[in-house]
Amino acid sequence: MEPLVFKQLLNDNGLEFTASHCGQALPEKQNWDKSMTWWKECIEAHAKAGVKYMVQPFMDKKGYGSLEDLQRYCDYFNTIGELCNKKGIRFGYHNHDKEFEELDGIVRYDYMLENTDPQKVMFQLDLYWIMVGGKDAIDYFKKYPKRFELWHVKDEKELGESGKMDFKPIFKKASQSGMQEIIVEVERYSFEPLESVRQSLEYLMNVPYVK
Repeated sequence: MEPLVFKQLLNDNGLEFTASHCGQALPEKQNWDKSMTWWKECIEAHAKAGVKYMVQPFMDKKGYGSLEDLQRYCDYFNTIGELCNKKGIRFGYHNHDKEFEELDGIVRYDYMLENTDPQKVMFQLDLYWIMVGGKDAIDYFKKYPKRFELWHVKDEKELGESGKMDFKPIFKKASQSGMQEIIVEVERYSFEPLESVRQSLEYLMNVPYVK
């Protein structure tokens, strides 16, 4: 569908298209211009649809290789973020657990936070995957305040089902993190997807620490 038509369809049903997962792996030099053309078209379409946030949720194997390649990814994300800024969109990166592994004594996620421009790149923190990666979200809020504008609020299944996630202290630090919006995500469904998401959303709406 054309972006404006899709936007209207959502609006007619009481919905808004606020954020998207999309992206491309780090291009080689010979493919840089082609990748930038793709990004500009993608960003323009998202802007027409009214999107506020565009998030890349992956890196290819280069992102998990050398620090030199990880730096190339940081530079790449800064470039995309600058393009998004020109259209009034915030660009960000979504983690899984591998970003919390160490490379030459440096945690990859820390390196990304320290080598991307906060004006161009924000982070969509997945609260479940940082736990799986053995790190504490609150520690990151303290060390890198205001960098985590979006959260993926997730459990192993539906929210509150595993007993592994303690969301309350994390939500208490929402302001410190810079959080603007939360997204309910279900990784493994016990029911049909919409039912799982509905139950997870209701869980959040019924706990006192979510306002």
